[in-house]
Amino acid sequence: QVQLVESGGGLVQPGGSLRLSCAASGSNFRIYAMGWYRQAPGNQRELVARIRSDGKAFYIDSVKGRFTISRDNAKNTVYLQMNSLKPEDTAVYYCNTAPPASWSWGQGTQVTVSS
Repeated sequence: QVQLVESGGGLVQPGGSLRLSCAASGSNFRIYAMGWYRQAPGNQRELVARIRSDGKAFYIDSVKGRFTISRDNAKNTVYLQMNSLKPEDTAVYYCNTAPPASWSWGQGTQVTVSS
């Protein structure tokens, strides 16, 4: 059973930056497309960025040009660099395979964008 551990969230002012990390236990990480999801209070969880095993990345329109997803297969880790953060980016962020989300969810990491 793969375990996912997200980290790097926090409180940041609008316009600020954060870098999220997600470490996955187990093997074969490199063959999976991975994604970052987020869930704001009262909203469904949404996939905001994903990266294929070949490194090609995809983003939802609202984060294009601001967020960058990357991966380090040697470390079984996927990253999300978030720049120019907006209050509407406030959510709990999770990683998982994408799509679909095949592994058990981790605890997530809270990102709060507020002045």
